[in-house]
Amino acid sequence: MDRIQATNELAFRVAFSGHSGHLRVEPLSTVERTNPVKSLPDFILPPAFPRETQESIKEHIEEKYLLPRLDPDEFSAEKAGRQWHFDWFEMAKLPLEPSLPRSVVVPTWEVPFRRKKKGSVEGMWEPNSVQVDVSELSPGAQDSASLPRVAGPAKDFVRGSINNRPFRPGGLEESQNVDRLLPDGATNGEWVREVLNGGPAQAVAPSLKQGLDLGDLKAFPCTWNVYKDEGSLNNTSDEKLSELSVQFDDLFKKAWEEDDVAEYEGDAHLSEEDSTNPDAEVSQVDLSSSAAKSQLHALDEILFVESGALMPTSGGTSDIGGHQQKEQASAFTGSSEGIAEHFYQLVPDMALSFPFELDAFQKEAIYYLEKGDSVFVAAHTSAGKTVVAEYAFALASKHCTRAVYTAPIKTISNQKYRDFCGKFDVGLLTGDVSVRPEASCLIMTTEILRSMLYRGADIIRDIEWVIFDEVHYVNDVERGVVWEEVIIMLPRHVNIVLLSATVPNTVEFADWISRTKQKTIRVTGTTKRPVPLEHCLFYSGELHRICEGEIFMPQGLKTAKYAFKKNNSTTVGGGPGAYTGPSVTRDGVRGQKRDNQSHSKQNKHGSQNLGAFSGTSWGNQNNGGGQNNWRSWRLEASLWLQLVSKLLKNSLLPVVIFCFSKNRCDKSADSLSGTDLTSSSEKSEIRVFCDKAFSRLKGSDRNLPQIVRVRSLLTRGIAVHHAGLLPIVKEVVEMLFCRGVIKVLFSTETFAMGVNAPARTVVFDTLRKFDGKEFRQLLPGEYTQMAGRAGRRGIDKIGTVVVLCRDEIPEESDLKRVIVGSATRLESQFRLTYIMILHLLRVEELKVEDMLKRSFAEFRSQKQLPEQQKVLMRKLAQPAKTVECIKGEPTIEEYYDLYLEAEKYGNQVSEAVMQSPHAQTFLTPGRVVVVKSLSAQDHLLGVVVKVTSASMKQYIVLVLKPDAPSVSSNLQDKKSADFQQGYVLMPKSKRSCDEEYFSSLTNRKGSGTIKIELPYQGVAAGINYEVRGIESKEFLCICNRKITIDQVRLLEDGSNAAFSKTVQQLLETKSDGNKYPPALDPLKELKLKDVNLVEAYHKWTSLLQKMASNKCHGCIKLEEHISLAKEIKRHKEEVSNLQFQMSDEALQQMPDFQGRIYVLKEIGCIDGDLVVQIKGRVACEMNSGEELICTECLFENQLDDLEPEEAVAIMSAFVFQQRKTSEPSLTPRLSQAKKRLYSTAIRLGELQSNYNIQVNPEEYANENLKFGLVEVVYEWAKGTPFADICELTDVPEGLIVRTIVRLDETCREFKNAAAIMGNSAVYKKMESASNAIKRDIVFAASLYVTGV
Repeated sequence: MDRIQATNELAFRVAFSGHSGHLRVEPLSTVERTNPVKSLPDFILPPAFPRETQESIKEHIEEKYLLPRLDPDEFSAEKAGRQWHFDWFEMAKLPLEPSLPRSVVVPTWEVPFRRKKKGSVEGMWEPNSVQVDVSELSPGAQDSASLPRVAGPAKDFVRGSINNRPFRPGGLEESQNVDRLLPDGATNGEWVREVLNGGPAQAVAPSLKQGLDLGDLKAFPCTWNVYKDEGSLNNTSDEKLSELSVQFDDLFKKAWEEDDVAEYEGDAHLSEEDSTNPDAEVSQVDLSSSAAKSQLHALDEILFVESGALMPTSGGTSDIGGHQQKEQASAFTGSSEGIAEHFYQLVPDMALSFPFELDAFQKEAIYYLEKGDSVFVAAHTSAGKTVVAEYAFALASKHCTRAVYTAPIKTISNQKYRDFCGKFDVGLLTGDVSVRPEASCLIMTTEILRSMLYRGADIIRDIEWVIFDEVHYVNDVERGVVWEEVIIMLPRHVNIVLLSATVPNTVEFADWISRTKQKTIRVTGTTKRPVPLEHCLFYSGELHRICEGEIFMPQGLKTAKYAFKKNNSTTVGGGPGAYTGPSVTRDGVRGQKRDNQSHSKQNKHGSQNLGAFSGTSWGNQNNGGGQNNWRSWRLEASLWLQLVSKLLKNSLLPVVIFCFSKNRCDKSADSLSGTDLTSSSEKSEIRVFCDKAFSRLKGSDRNLPQIVRVRSLLTRGIAVHHAGLLPIVKEVVEMLFCRGVIKVLFSTETFAMGVNAPARTVVFDTLRKFDGKEFRQLLPGEYTQMAGRAGRRGIDKIGTVVVLCRDEIPEESDLKRVIVGSATRLESQFRLTYIMILHLLRVEELKVEDMLKRSFAEFRSQKQLPEQQKVLMRKLAQPAKTVECIKGEPTIEEYYDLYLEAEKYGNQVSEAVMQSPHAQTFLTPGRVVVVKSLSAQDHLLGVVVKVTSASMKQYIVLVLKPDAPSVSSNLQDKKSADFQQGYVLMPKSKRSCDEEYFSSLTNRKGSGTIKIELPYQGVAAGINYEVRGIESKEFLCICNRKITIDQVRLLEDGSNAAFSKTVQQLLETKSDGNKYPPALDPLKELKLKDVNLVEAYHKWTSLLQKMASNKCHGCIKLEEHISLAKEIKRHKEEVSNLQFQMSDEALQQMPDFQGRIYVLKEIGCIDGDLVVQIKGRVACEMNSGEELICTECLFENQLDDLEPEEAVAIMSAFVFQQRKTSEPSLTPRLSQAKKRLYSTAIRLGELQSNYNIQVNPEEYANENLKFGLVEVVYEWAKGTPFADICELTDVPEGLIVRTIVRLDETCREFKNAAAIMGNSAVYKKMESASNAIKRDIVFAASLYVTGV
């Protein structure tokens, strides 16, 4: 700064110092004048400070920083030879910034009934304050803060920016961050050597490639005293090393504790009732054991249970030494009886009061929320899980923080906004709507929250609670990964509330979250339904009850089957209850194809083509012509009329009928054309409501065919609900159904998840559905979710679920599996995406491997890491075995490696040889062979005795066994048992006829049968032998020797003399001390011609030559050393395998990750050092479409030569989702743009396929680019009315609107990407395109947001 004049030449300057910006006042030297007396300062005495020069500054820096000196008093000559304790860090005199406080004063939390009102007039509670060490408060303090960055601009406060760094996910180990931030040598003592010995300084700062060249450090002359007697020191160091190893092991325990209870693999020991039903829990609080216990003592017991007595599903061990152990992050389940009984004393000042009595699980969850714990609530539909979410909102409002409610689909977000709007300060954030983003309670889709986390939105700092609704949606193949990403990326200060339907592995999922986030997760819930359900079959006009209260009733099923059998026997041609129309196909594929051009509007509105209905356990059927279609429609209409009449008679309306296709819903509703279920007052209410709702549409849009048709149905109390409806029409149907004026609603399964609108009855049109790939039976979880809509809490005492039966009655096993079967387990659908990788690569402290390791898919394997670490340390601690050879340095390991490789090639050649036709010609009786031995170490020498089947390659072989001589197991021949010590040849004069020794084959002709029992065992010449049948693949090799055998005496007579002779001949075939005779040459004699086999044979012979030249070959201790080398190699392989399993390379998706990294490098999104380039930053903006295709489209300038209307039309291919549509009619420029974009997708698919990513180029292009609405969007952007563009395609109106709404979000993303690229032309083009499509009915405001 400039000089500041103070009085008479007292000059000083004000400057900033340090990172925190402290002000510093520095006096300056005085200016010399002619009259030195007058120039003296008024307040200080001369001389003033000397003037600083470049040399003086350099000298000062070298003296202070580059020339470290030891303390002359401590290191004086008089003290030489002494030992002293010297702390380098203590003696380092570094000018540091003011440090953070070492202790802080924090308020203490007290149980409400123990809080004392300290003299306050209003009786408010004043908490006590205690002084706490900062280190106790921040073992992971860095997790709760963001990565080092300043707050961004206000416009990015909610949505974040690609330039922001994301918040550090909670649960990341500090050690990993230290490894990344500190250079090599900083965490050990190497830096001391560098300071003393001099050399190059570490001048490269973390995350930088190069630093300043400050020159080498100057060496400091020093001497070291070395002591000869170091025994005690070595012992101490060894002890310290062992202590370090234990501490290292404890670090792993700290991260992943071992379970004290048995592991719940498949939740074998912890069933669904154990984890969610409070009645099934074992109470940890015995409140009834003594009636004399005071109420205060009972509350103390409850608190004791909450603090330590609850059994964790995965907890740490108790501290034997008496010190209080730090609470480990775990998922806890426990009894809620004590909490429910004393709830209002435990929580006397509730943040939100409810006009009804809370259930036990709700009280338990609220109590845990008050304590600041995360909660997992699992309960059936309509059980009251929303109460927990509301209380989290109330707590956020009370604490002046924020809460976020995430829903899987936009419909739920809009409805929850309407429900919460009157109770809390609520805002709504979706892809196309942003209402009051500054509110304390925000409702959004999970994808929006994921984007905020990746983009480091500053609003995350204020969030206290995140509520995940419909957590079982994590099983969704397409979008389930979003839930896992968000849970992993949430910062440490955010608490989690999870709401889910009942699933078998609730505790396992909660345990994964607790270990990943290092938080305590409280698991609560109930399996009890607020309104019990009864399940019935509807057949032939009657309801047959088959299940009530989760108890299956076979008698009702028998009654239905009896009615079915009676109806079929008495009715020929079928009636209303026994549909016998055209033939049925179980695969559900229509035989007659639809003509898109002539029936496009008929298919959308259901006015014609009314055949093809689906039965209870089968799919759609063939259309057998116009007469059959008309007959089918009449039968179907009669069936629906019977059902509605029966339900109306039994007071079971309103009813939701679940059909599993849009066309099916429309046709079924049209079949009730003559049914009117509303009164005049209800008709008036419906008419007024529809007029108000549709008044926001302009004239032409009010008369759309879909709106006219739906209004006609609504006035009669009938409605449809599916994805093909316009959004405003769906909202009208939902609101009218909640008012109770709609009596019959035909809906797809989205209604079960989307709208909180229970009915009296639920009907299943069929128990089969098409899941996008095939027709299959409903899963138990899907059935339970939809059936849960039956029964209105507080209105109905019981809910009714009806399964419609047409041409057959379902089997009992199928009904049991669906109705009372176990729900679908929560399974990970985690997969890597390019945008995830790029977001994580933007920040050095976050690794993709960390995301992979923390996914639910890797939970089980990561949980085993502590045990694997123990095994590894035990193996590493084992003393190393060495081979001591008298010939010098042993080469047995090299010899053993050669042996293993030679054995591999030898087996390959021998297997090929034995299967060749040339080998079969040599396998004749008398041929010496070597047979593979599975149990013994050596293979068996044998001879072919008989060829039983040359075509089947089966042979009878006599083999010599290496076992010690023993008693023969064959008791048929007593003579074989008499010669246990070998067969002794008697003199000729003393031989009997049976023992006559024949030197040639017998002249007696055999019968050809085998009379000895196989396997035949015996002893001859002191050697055990065995005769058995084998196949050619069991031969190891064929020898070049052949001996004379007597088949008749061996196989028919079982003569000992013949066996003795054969055994002796076999022993004589061994030559030169070898175990086996030489084998036939595969090339010359066995005519081996395959190129690969010939190459393998040459490698085999080469390896054998290398083995022969090795000095271990022929060693007397070769066998012993081979065994030792085998053990050493096995130990190394086990250690290597354990290290691999504990490394990042063992992760399931690591190969896919490496392949995607190569792809990103190839297209230029990242460089060789994995630094994200501008192309990668552009890809990070693409959320609605496939990021690689969108990015390549921009960088190849494919939109430059298109008008805004044409550009937005082509971009519709990124967001449109329906696969089969009518072929659009495109202009030449649009056709060219389509081909260009499709070829880009094919190129990217081939690139990914080349790097071993499981991608088919054609499927990749067709899956991510669907051009069915290009013409429609083009005409809409040009200003064509909505009614006219609907005539251009067979796509339902609702899908058209949804696509155009998402397209506006895509335009916004392309506009942001163009700003990053600096492409102003594309920026303006996207702005114009967005304005062109944003009009009329497509962007009509939601009724939930604006009200009616």
